[in-house]
Amino acid sequence: MVVMSHNNEYFSVQENELNDLFLEKGYVLGEVQNIDALEKIRKTVVDLATMYLGQSQPDYEGTLDQIHTNIHLKNLNDMRLNIIQQLNEISWLRVEYFKLARYMLETIVGNELAMQLRINLSIQLPEDDSSLLPVHADVWSGDSPFEAVVWLPLVKCYGTKSMFLLPPEHARELSKRFDDFKGKGSEYLFQAIRDDLTWIDIDYGQVLIFNQNLPHGNRTNRERETRWSLNCRFKSVFSPYGDKKLGEFFEPITLRATSRIGMDYRYPGVQD
Repeated sequence: MVVMSHNNEYFSVQENELNDLFLEKGYVLGEVQNIDALEKIRKTVVDLATMYLGQSQPDYEGTLDQIHTNIHLKNLNDMRLNIIQQLNEISWLRVEYFKLARYMLETIVGNELAMQLRINLSIQLPEDDSSLLPVHADVWSGDSPFEAVVWLPLVKCYGTKSMFLLPPEHARELSKRFDDFKGKGSEYLFQAIRDDLTWIDIDYGQVLIFNQNLPHGNRTNRERETRWSLNCRFKSVFSPYGDKKLGEFFEPITLRATSRIGMDYRYPGVQD
């Protein structure tokens, strides 16, 4: 049973409220801490997409939402991987990405963090059923239950242009009868829980942090615009790891002085 944090005297009122919201809903949604950094990231993505498409003049307002008018579905994943590769070669990207949600991350996850080494990009064209992410929870495939995902839209995401999440209370009920779904596939599971799902509408300029232990995913984008979103996992650096290890998938980013001292300490006379 999860213990709510509202009586924790070590937290401020705002910290208690944010933790309670995350525990109750499975996610928190807030304004990015630096809109200029978000604009810088989006502009970079638009530049890379424009370059890939061989266009000379980037349209920073309409390129992403309307990219489906300029690319064939068969080329979509190649463009996505090309942009991911070039984005992750930019030295400032990960620092700026972290800072967009720093307060919420440090309140919910902790102030000594490990960050996923590579930021991922999702693109979902209208009526595209090849880019679906079937209902799943990351822990089902070996991820640590101590991780949270920072999900950043580069366009306004709403309806089927966004993602869905099964709230914690329903996820707990699902866990009790999970054996009933073995061998029946993700679509069968989706249909069984669809009435309980929360579809999260997210404006450009907002950032989402969600509990990746909860079932989530997306469906065919029935809206008239293309979805673009970045995502990256964070966890407390000293919490247990799953299949994705420190140094292989995660990198420590905010180690404090005493932790560095402790990690480097050797008892007198003990050799490396």
